Amino acid sequence: MRYHNITKDDMLNGDGLRVVLWVSGCSHCCKECQNPVTWDPAGGLLFDEEARQEIFEQLDKPYISGITFSGGDPLHAANRLDVRNLIREIKEKYPDKTIWLYTGDVWENVMHYSMMQDIDVLVDGEFQIDKKDNKLLWKGSSNQRVIDVKETLKQPDPGIPVLHCQNYA
Repeated sequence: MRYHNITKDDMLNGDGLRVVLWVSGCSHCCKECQNPVTWDPAGGLLFDEEARQEIFEQLDKPYISGITFSGGDPLHAANRLDVRNLIREIKEKYPDKTIWLYTGDVWENVMHYSMMQDIDVLVDGEFQIDKKDNKLLWKGSSNQRVIDVKETLKQPDPGIPVLHCQNYA
């Protein structure tokens, strides 16, 4: 896995104060994407032990709510296995920290990925410039959904996602 940045003390990409891992690799290539530099899966830096430790140092801080995976797309084929393994390690070491993940894919396509059991909130859907709305919380366009994964997976039909914060839909 490769990445472009680790953002500390972020308040824009999920609930609370967070650390954000911006991974490389995205096949959606949304028009007017805010991060086109992250599209190339071979771009950025190799996610090494130093980067891993940087994330864990942030998560050690009691005031950090959790981690957000963004990019690029953490569910891009070049990232999926490493992201899954890192999520599992984080969930095991920090069970009270929340994990958010942004993907251009939709819930219906990714709901069966094994890593979903460890994700708290999934923001799904491609960014669509014609549906852009700067007033939306945690998403860029109105077609995207902020999904409470834990609640959704408890439902008799997990194919119908439970929105994390319906007031901001």
